[in-house]
Amino acid sequence: MSSTPSRPPVLALVDANNFYVSCERAFAPRLEGQPVIVLSNNDGCVVARSEEVKALGVAMGAPARDIRELLRRHRVRVFSSNYALYGDLSARLMDVLGRFAPRVEVYSIDEAFLDWSGFPEDGLIEYAREMVGTVRRWLGLPVSVGIAPTKVLAKVANRIAKRRKVPGGAVALLDADGQAEALADLRTADLWGIAGRWSAKLEALGIDTALQLRDADPPFLRSAFGVVVERIVYELRGIPCLALEEVAPPKRQIVASRSFGRPVVELGELREAVAFHVTRAAVRLRRQRSEAGGLQVSIGTNPFAPDDPPYHGHCTVELVSPTADTRVLIGQALRGLEAIYRGGYRYHKAGVMLLSLTSADRRQGALFQPGDPARSQRLMTAIDRINHRMGRGTVRFGTEGFGHGWAMRQARKSPAYTTRWSELPRVD
Repeated sequence: MSSTPSRPPVLALVDANNFYVSCERAFAPRLEGQPVIVLSNNDGCVVARSEEVKALGVAMGAPARDIRELLRRHRVRVFSSNYALYGDLSARLMDVLGRFAPRVEVYSIDEAFLDWSGFPEDGLIEYAREMVGTVRRWLGLPVSVGIAPTKVLAKVANRIAKRRKVPGGAVALLDADGQAEALADLRTADLWGIAGRWSAKLEALGIDTALQLRDADPPFLRSAFGVVVERIVYELRGIPCLALEEVAPPKRQIVASRSFGRPVVELGELREAVAFHVTRAAVRLRRQRSEAGGLQVSIGTNPFAPDDPPYHGHCTVELVSPTADTRVLIGQALRGLEAIYRGGYRYHKAGVMLLSLTSADRRQGALFQPGDPARSQRLMTAIDRINHRMGRGTVRFGTEGFGHGWAMRQARKSPAYTTRWSELPRVD
């Protein structure tokens, strides 16, 4: 009995262009064509740039204070990071992409791999253009699409679509000739998974382009660099080595940490900040259906303030039994904070890390476990639902405080257009 040969896999990498900037433009169309940047926490560094800003030579990560005159001279629009807006638009983007593929891997806040295996190859570009147009109409976000048999080649195709501003925003690398041409024009330093880690060493071996890397000897590269580079070589040859992950694995640690908008000296304000971070971390903990068996609290002064005496303290607390109850986690975190707090310092940052995460579905109770786990779970679920529906912080713990004078600076933050009733966009 003859068997029909299996068709090669086809993946599409969808990547939103200049995502943070595009989110700002989605609700302010007048910004199209204008230079726009988005700044990091406390309005410190550039974390997103429009194409017009890139043309001015502004580097990613550039301190805002160092380019102030350039921004003024070119009338660059400056925004503080609006994480609530970006996160919500990311969720909406992934929902739309899910309508165009049976299987989707959310790779990052603005990227996803779509499984198009079995789709007619002669219609893939047109299908990709339809998806690009749908995302643009429904969300106001521009995206680029790279189509190929492997993740690494899909990254290459996406890069071409984005850099060359291909009409329709989609490029396919499905045949050997097209792949070879694309790889010959791509330096190893610009290849996904290589970047600066191994590019210099590869160039020292005479492997300057992605095509030369594809044609190199895999066993030799494995001995020199390890299995990661060997897998990249096979992926460049069109042999899949990186599987599509529809469900992201649960995080092994969850961190919530932010710099303060101004120096903090009082223990009371540090307590508010730590409780605030615990609350945020606990929501993420419950979202992935996990519980924490321990946590670490850390505080520190500003390493870039030479006139302030330095101090960095951290404390790890082991819990009696794993929990996702914000009340318990806040109480233990504050115990840790009091153990490491030292008066007389100007604190710049506080953070919390949840450790020893286990599945909430496989809870093993302790003989002397305090409280009722089922009641705790119902309470946390109710709080999460209210805050999800009515806005984060609608129900909060008193320890978090109000006002938050220590909060990070966001002097240029746009409204929470999609996540707060009071800030919905208005049409006059």
